[in-house]
Amino acid sequence: MDLASHVDDRSPRGIAATVARLVRGGDLRPGDRLPTVRTLAADLGVSPATVSGAWQALSAVGIVISRGRAGTVVLPPPASWLPPRYRDLAGGAPARLDLSTGTPDPELLPLIGPALSRVALQRPAADTGAYVTSPVVPALEVLLRDSWPFAPQRITVVDGALDAISRTLERVAGYGSRVAVEDPGFPPLFDLLDQLGLVRVPVTLDRHGMRPDALERALDAGAGVVVLQPRAHNPTGVSMTATRARDLAAVLRRHDALVLEDDHSGEIASARDVSLGSLLPDRVVHVRSYSKSHGPDLRIAAVGGPASVLDGLVARRMLGPGWTSRLLQHVLVDLLTDSSAIEAVAHARRVYYARRRALRDALATHGVTIDPGDGINVWLPVHDERTALVRLEAAGIRVAPGTPFSADGGTTSSGGSTDLMGEDSGSLAGSTPRAHVRVTVGLLGAEVEDVARALALAAAP
Repeated sequence: MDLASHVDDRSPRGIAATVARLVRGGDLRPGDRLPTVRTLAADLGVSPATVSGAWQALSAVGIVISRGRAGTVVLPPPASWLPPRYRDLAGGAPARLDLSTGTPDPELLPLIGPALSRVALQRPAADTGAYVTSPVVPALEVLLRDSWPFAPQRITVVDGALDAISRTLERVAGYGSRVAVEDPGFPPLFDLLDQLGLVRVPVTLDRHGMRPDALERALDAGAGVVVLQPRAHNPTGVSMTATRARDLAAVLRRHDALVLEDDHSGEIASARDVSLGSLLPDRVVHVRSYSKSHGPDLRIAAVGGPASVLDGLVARRMLGPGWTSRLLQHVLVDLLTDSSAIEAVAHARRVYYARRRALRDALATHGVTIDPGDGINVWLPVHDERTALVRLEAAGIRVAPGTPFSADGGTTSSGGSTDLMGEDSGSLAGSTPRAHVRVTVGLLGAEVEDVARALALAAAP
């Protein structure tokens, strides 16, 4: 391969981004040998130090390895243990500003050290009766029930939102069952459904959540479970309104289907806590994660819903991990009741809202309009996904490609697209399907104007 012909930006960052893109696209495969530093430097008309800097950056993130006289070769994917769509999100060139992760700003998480110290002083070193007592500590259950959007028959705690979704699906859906999912939606959910042998039935969205007519078609097609994000939808930021919840409930009453709600950003979302459980309490399992608000490494999500589902979930879990660490549950209780931690989460909610609004306003000055939305992500329409990613890589900015978020698994030359309603129906992107990229605004700081300019350029034809 004539690598030099693919390089548009001849800086170390630009060269590294080109190689990473070629590896990700399959043009360069594991074991392929790259040109020597001097050869590529001569072909590009740059100094050997420039190419050497690119090789060092690629080596640092595990894309290539230098083997002395054997040359520099492409490595196998460093995260081959990740499911396919996770890999698509995790791959990419080194960047000075990574807005691709969908993770919270670590600077905005409440301090866990004081909570750990207080809990360590209050709790015994070991709870010898833990094997046969409730998997949820009583103090946490009280807090959860007081704040739950409806009165669940049962409530328990598991190791994160995907753990909750996986265990619920294993209880209510057999191999080959159809599951209605949002389109666009959360890529790891699609990976999970594939691993469980479940069939995705895409349901399109508008600015108010799942479209009732699209949900009706999915249920008519045999979907027995509906998975949705009630607020701060990832990737679009859409939140379900109370009116839309009533419309969806009316559709669901005509079918025999269970609803699984993933409230992954609840504590840092600005939108109201709207749940179908307030209308269909016997048919809704609601999941609330504390990863984005209190820390991903706590690995805690609460699950509330009908006893017919939750009792079996808890029983099966007793034959595996048994329970989520009660020590960590007490830490979460402390964080949910400590005034400093409560204010830290409230501050994070305000900051995320301000960052999202700042980016929206800055993009508007460049003629790019996005929906207000909620949460830490922005779903940016672009003319061509690959072109947008290349342009942003050249600017040292990394965002998530839109294709993995497509529920139907389809791709076009412009990347993933969704069948959205026209503008008169309150669509997300107009009547014509478009490519998108996801931008995590939760990590966006003072560079918002520069980022908006780069995003606008990347989105253009």
